[in-house]
Formats: sequence, structure tokens, C-alpha cells
Amino acid sequence: MITIALTGSIGMGKSTVAQMFGCAGIPVFDADATVRKLQGPGGALVERIEGRFPGTTRDGAVDRDLLAERVLARPEELAALEAIVHPAVHHERTRFIVANGDAPALVFDIPLLFETGGEEAFDKVIVVSAPAEVQRQRVLARPGMTAEKFEAILARQVPDEEKRARADFVIDTSGDLSTAEAQVERILACLGLGRER
Repeated sequence: MITIALTGSIGMGKSTVAQMFGCAGIPVFDADATVRKLQGPGGALVERIEGRFPGTTRDGAVDRDLLAERVLARPEELAALEAIVHPAVHHERTRFIVANGDAPALVFDIPLLFETGGEEAFDKVIVVSAPAEVQRQRVLARPGMTAEKFEAILARQVPDEEKRARADFVIDTSGDLSTAEAQVERILACLGLGRER
């Protein structure tokens, strides 16, 4: 089994590319979706997060905006949150691996791969990338996003140029979807995972 980490900075199109791997028959573990589930209504981490960050939950779920305000630009608070979240995500990832033990490859969609030093755990690393101006336009078009929030998020992330340099493969998402899909297919073929045409 080949383990593939898929990463990229905010607004680069990583989630879209992850879906392309899924459509190609490769099981995908989505770290962000897992966190949302753990922090959502009735989620396993809601009580612990409320205990450490009082006032950040509503109606049995974590209010992600309130929590982000509490931890952004506060390294010690962010570290406390990560100490709660990361072990739980690791547990869910292990369950995913066991459940898909017969697959020829697995893709792990991990936004902060390099930031957490996690790349060594994977056979291959794919970075999803786009020019800075494209990234900025995409992110600022999101509801509730401001230039200040965007800059704060960027400050926490390894620069795109460095990510590209450390990747085994780079997928450029500045073009249309079919261009990105073709890049995904080339990578799968390179790894011996291509579909017969």
C-alpha cells in the first residue's frame, strides 16, 4: 500500500483535488472533515474543548469562529487546542487505515502537514498550489473572511514556495478542473495506480 499525503495552503484547491483522487477510486482521509465531526453536534471533543476554552461551544457543538478568535495569534492557546485535537484525529486516521487495509493506496488530506512535521509518515507528498494572487482572490471570496484573518492564517503556514520544494509532486490548480484532473491521473500513473483506458 502506498500512503500519500495531500497538502497545500489555504485557498489552493486541496479539497477539490482530494475529491478527484476519491473519484479515481483511492480512499481519502479528510483531516479537516474529521475535526469538524469531532467538534460538531455531539462530537467527541466538544466537552473537552469547552472545558479548556469556556464559551466556545453552542448547542452542543464547537463554534469554530469563536474558537479561532481565541487561538489565532496566541501560540500557547493554539498548542493547547492541538493537544486536544491531534490525538483524536490520529485515532480516527488509524481506524481509516484498518478499514481500508486492502486498498492499493490511501490519500490523507492534511492541511498542516509540514507545519506539524508529519510528512515523514508518508511514502509520497503531493502539494496543491496556485499563484498567490489566485489564492488571495479565492480566500477573500469566502464568507466571513477578511484580509486580516487571511494574513493571520498565512502566518501559521509554511510558505507555498517551500511546500512545493519539499513535495514529491505538485498539482497546479490555477487552470480549469480538467487540467487538474489530468495532473492527478499522471501522478496515479506514475505511482502505478492509473486506471486502464
